[in-house]
This record gives sequence, C-alpha cells and structure tokens, in this order.
Amino acid sequence: MNLIAWSIVACEIAFWIVIGLGLIVRYVFHKKALGLALLALTPVIDLILLVIAGFDLRSGATATTAHAIAAVYIGVSVAFGKSMIQWADDRFRYYVTKQGAKPAKRYGMEYAKHYMIGWVRHLVAYAIGAGLLLLTHWLVGDAARTEALMGTARLWTLVLGIDFLIGVSNFVWPKRAKAEA
Repeated sequence: MNLIAWSIVACEIAFWIVIGLGLIVRYVFHKKALGLALLALTPVIDLILLVIAGFDLRSGATATTAHAIAAVYIGVSVAFGKSMIQWADDRFRYYVTKQGAKPAKRYGMEYAKHYMIGWVRHLVAYAIGAGLLLLTHWLVGDAARTEALMGTARLWTLVLGIDFLIGVSNFVWPKRAKAEA
C-alpha cells in the first residue's frame, strides 16, 4: 500500500479513537467540555489527510484510487460527521452508561424520510468530494495523472443515483417491522 492508502487507514482509525475517547471522557469521567473538545478534533483529522494527499500529488505523484478515496473520505466525513458522532453518542449513552432512551428503529414513512435525509447528506458529501476531485484534476492539469480521480467521480455519480432510487423505493415499498412482515 502507498502513503495515501496508509494515511486513509490511519485517519479512519484516528477518527474513531478520537470519538471513542471523547465519549469516554464525556460520560465516564463526566468532563463534558474536554469530551466535546476531543469530538471537535475530527475535522482536524480530515485536514491532515487533505494536506498529505495534496502534498503527494504536488510532488508529482500520479493520482491513484487511494487519492480519490481521500477526497471521498473528506466529503463523507464533513457531510456525515456530525450524524455519525450523534449515532455513536446515542448508542454509547444507552449501551455503555445505561442512560438515555434506547435508540429507536425506524419503519414505514419515518424510515423513508430518514433515508432521504441521509441521501441529502450523501449529495452534500458528493458535492464536496467530487468538487475536491475536480479541483485536483484541474490543479494537476494532466489528465493522464488524474484519470483515477475522474474514474472515481464517475463511479460515485452512479452510486449517488442508485442511492436516490433506493430512497424513492422506500416511499413506494416502506420498510416494515419484522413482526409485520
């Protein structure tokens, strides 16, 4: 694996370690401000990945799928970061500290609406990530060196469209609770 691939792995691990530490400090040690500060470090991790990928390409490297995934990672992290932290927070609070309400499962129209909200976040992630891919393609100025970026952008466009169709299908065929099925 190359530098960028290892950087993505390291950033993903760091992301979840920072979230875990933030939740432990917040709920186990009751240091809410410090816990929030740790949770607020997640965008710094994205910035580190962006700098590493940018430096690698600026140094003359040919873009790989790993470079493209770095842009996808950043887009997803920005668009879904807050909701992922909230998801982890709710489950930590309920399952580890035995506080708060059990995270509810969604069905029917509530699930369909929630899925479409997720799709809008996916669209935001796409706009950020694809924007970074296009910007990098333009800045490098060499189509041969950035083909992996454009290939990833095309594939992501397809995935975004499929995700939208799945979201619409949830309104047509709503998800049912297992007892109803």
